[in-house]
Amino acid sequence: MDQEYRELLAKQQYRVYKDHAAVKLCHWMKESMMRGRTCYKQDFYGIRSHRCLQMTPALNECSQMCQFCWRILDRDFEVKDWAEPKDMLDHLIEMQRKLITGFNGDPRVSKQMYEEARNPNQVAISLAGEPITYPYLSDFIKECHSRGMMTFLVTNGTYPKQLADLDTLPRQLYVTVAAPNEEVYRTTCRPKQPGCWDRLMETLDLLPSLDTRTVIRHTLVKGLNFGYVDQYAELDRRADPDLVEPKGYVFVGSSRMRLTIDSMPRFNEIMEFSEDLGQRIGMTVLKKKEDSKVVLLGHEGVETDVMKLYGLK
Repeated sequence: MDQEYRELLAKQQYRVYKDHAAVKLCHWMKESMMRGRTCYKQDFYGIRSHRCLQMTPALNECSQMCQFCWRILDRDFEVKDWAEPKDMLDHLIEMQRKLITGFNGDPRVSKQMYEEARNPNQVAISLAGEPITYPYLSDFIKECHSRGMMTFLVTNGTYPKQLADLDTLPRQLYVTVAAPNEEVYRTTCRPKQPGCWDRLMETLDLLPSLDTRTVIRHTLVKGLNFGYVDQYAELDRRADPDLVEPKGYVFVGSSRMRLTIDSMPRFNEIMEFSEDLGQRIGMTVLKKKEDSKVVLLGHEGVETDVMKLYGLK
């Protein structure tokens, strides 16, 4: 990693370990601690926003350059020294502890909440890049579980072999399906490699066989991939996930160089899309979070609180 890129990441409040792993405080973690406003994952899944470690083990490894991505793109480099899982987790937790030091003593933050934030019990394996390219991901997830930590993994679905080869799966697996067909996929997700759409379809076919909770996320951008309800429904039926999250694009980060504020769907549009999609795939609206522009679809009566499901409440 060149020094200019490292400094740019530091300015954006990333903390980087061994050139490929990084942690960054989530907006909702800070909001939760100071103002009691929580991430939709807390409302949907029981995750405590202030106890979440938002990280990536593969900062710059990705097969796509999505139009809606808020991360820094066009900074490819070869990783020569991959960190060991336990070492990486220890360092990222310590880096997050340093990032939250300023909350200690803030009158808006209780002492209990600050201490809890120093000891995260949820690992969001996402943040930037494609985490499934980290060669020791199974061992990393296993290390997290050995510490009683919840794990969410977000993948773009173009690495079905690596997903199938995982010995240890996350507690909840997200696959982003941000296009209803291959043509829209090429313009929206801008694959860097040939065959990405076909590999995404392989991942959708793989999902029903995986022994973990699966979620399909549709990140929706007006003028790019929004609409196409029938085609999204066909893909969702193919993947047969436990849950589906239609989520509106938000005009933040480097995506502002490619899109406009008009690319953001309004929440009522996301609701209408979600209700239409739910009718087609036999799911209903279970929860919604307007300030995050996200809706949760699932079968009636399903337990959405993943912390309860795994006895980590």
